[in-house]
Amino acid sequence: MAFLARLIILALAFNFVLPSIPGIEVHGGFGVSLGLALLFSILGMIVSWVAAALTAVLAVGTLGMGLLLLIPLWVLGFWLIPAYVLMLTSDVMPAYLSVSGWTPAVMGGLITLFIGILTDAGTDELVTA
Repeated sequence: MAFLARLIILALAFNFVLPSIPGIEVHGGFGVSLGLALLFSILGMIVSWVAAALTAVLAVGTLGMGLLLLIPLWVLGFWLIPAYVLMLTSDVMPAYLSVSGWTPAVMGGLITLFIGILTDAGTDELVTA
C-alpha cells in the first residue's frame, strides 16, 4: 500500500513539480509520469542495492579500514543517489524525460528524496507496532 502511495505521489511530482525546474522536461501526460515513477523506483532500488553491495565488498575487502572512507561518503553523498537515478531514468527513456545537467538533476533528486522520506516515515512505525 505504501509503495502504491509513493508511486502515485512520484507520478504527480513527475507530472507537475519536476517540469517546473529549469532543465527538466517531461513529455506526456499522467500515464507517462506513472511509468516514469515506476521506472525511477525500480532503478532506485537497483542502484541502492549495487551501492550497498559495493560498500560491503569494500568494507570486507579492506578488513574494515575502508569504512573510514565509506561512512563519510554515505553521509555526505546519500542525496546524490536520487539525482543519479533521475539522470539514469532520463537516459533509459529519453523520449519522455530529459534532464539537461547535474544541477537540475540534483534539484529534482532532492524533491524525490523528500518524497521518499515522507512516504517511508509511516511504514516503519506500522511494522514495529
